[in-house]
Amino acid sequence: MNKPKARIVVLISGSGSNLQAMIDCQQANALSGEIVAVISNRPAVKGLERADAAGIEALCLDHKGFADREAFDQALQAKIDEYQPDLVVLAGFMRILTPAFTEHYLGRMINIHPSLLPKHQGLNTHQRAIDAGDAQHGATVHFVTAELDGGPAIVQVAVDIEADDTPESLAKKVQYQEHYMFPIAVQWFCEGRLRLHKENKNHVSLFDGEPLPISGRLIKAR
Repeated sequence: MNKPKARIVVLISGSGSNLQAMIDCQQANALSGEIVAVISNRPAVKGLERADAAGIEALCLDHKGFADREAFDQALQAKIDEYQPDLVVLAGFMRILTPAFTEHYLGRMINIHPSLLPKHQGLNTHQRAIDAGDAQHGATVHFVTAELDGGPAIVQVAVDIEADDTPESLAKKVQYQEHYMFPIAVQWFCEGRLRLHKENKNHVSLFDGEPLPISGRLIKAR
């Protein structure tokens, strides 16, 4: 008997280019999971159109309609749980999540961040990497914990920063790699090769049962 596909809910806030990369893999039968819903906190974004075009349930839960962050997160959690997901994927979801929300999905929620974590947590990472004189920049997929961009890393891809790079050109190079690496991490989870493990007071990412280094598994840029 074939193992049921992992159920995936994707959260977005904008164009959904990383969502599209996952949809492409799913349609090519290169993903051992099924995206069962896409939820945006902003209305009328391109990512919802991408989901709808792929026949995936697409809905908006506008954060502006809630009194505070806690109320929104409670409503979002209730909506996500209707789909009984095995994995929640943050694909450009531009919200700071409450500790109660991250705890609820601990070990089954991942995010992609445009930097080589732990460097450059937060926003404006491309400009900050250039300003810091970094030789390389990149992206990291990590498990989500209550610490902003601080959960255990899963995988990283690095790109060289050239002398003539601007934040815009660097963003394009990094995003190109994101579209390659994010579905890989999702597939690892769906295959059961990836999990979050608590060791003493800290969490670590395990790949095939072995702890990953602090920067995650480095894969070669395409």
